[in-house]
Amino acid sequence: MKHPGSVWAVLAASLAVLMAAPAGAHHSAAQFDFSTPVTLTGKVKRIRMANPHMRLVLEITDDKRGTRDVEFEGHSLNNFYRSGWRPDMIKVGDRIELRVAPRRDGEDGGYVTGVKTADGQEFGTGTTQRDAESGR
Repeated sequence: MKHPGSVWAVLAASLAVLMAAPAGAHHSAAQFDFSTPVTLTGKVKRIRMANPHMRLVLEITDDKRGTRDVEFEGHSLNNFYRSGWRPDMIKVGDRIELRVAPRRDGEDGGYVTGVKTADGQEFGTGTTQRDAESGR
């Protein structure tokens, strides 16, 4: 006689393992190089300070690639708030300076670890990869 309960237990365990892998990958910061921070300046095109991650599109210009819109991600709203960010500090159209961990693949973008506004206000941290993965 077969044990139908054990079949369901194996299926449930398999499903749990399969679902856990993508969740862990989503929160990985392995695509960013935290050992070589970069500072960029540009005009804010879009900003979304929310959980689980901040999203920001910055219009940047350089000699190699000209002017383009680049998307960045960063800490959660809660983490940025604890590091000094306040809702009126950044608006679309503002020129800001970003400190980012660049993408390892050399593509545009990165993980925002600090922001300096045009009037000199700063927020963010000297984020490490471990901090980014743990949500600090």
